[in-house]
Amino acid sequence: MSKVAVVFWSATGNTEAMANAVAEGAKAKGAEVSVLGAGEFSADKVSEFDAIAFGCPAMGAEVLEETEFDPMFTAVETSLGGKKIGIFGSYGWGDGQWMRDWKDRCDAAGAALVNDGVMANNAPDDAALEECKSLGEALA
Repeated sequence: MSKVAVVFWSATGNTEAMANAVAEGAKAKGAEVSVLGAGEFSADKVSEFDAIAFGCPAMGAEVLEETEFDPMFTAVETSLGGKKIGIFGSYGWGDGQWMRDWKDRCDAAGAALVNDGVMANNAPDDAALEECKSLGEALA
């Protein structure tokens, strides 16, 4: 059985709904899943999991949330080489540049990305939630 972490930050609940769908997909494939807030995750936990899904909405000028999520992600980035990961999040403006920048960071860290990022404009619709479930399945 694989161990999957779903690590996220959410202000409005949109990214949290996506995180829950990722967890549901991973569990459906038999994975042991831990859903954690960004403040509960650190570089020393990376090795505890076979795969990790990171979720964060676009903030400000299309960047990762800067107070809690980005500092955590920056701290774990160097530990992601070869690690199977996926990324997801919601946005309310822009065209998804934050997700493309985030994917580039993951690629530069040597992470084994299973997707190009799942995005939802505001609240995730059924299609976005299905994409999240598929992400969870791919990580399991």
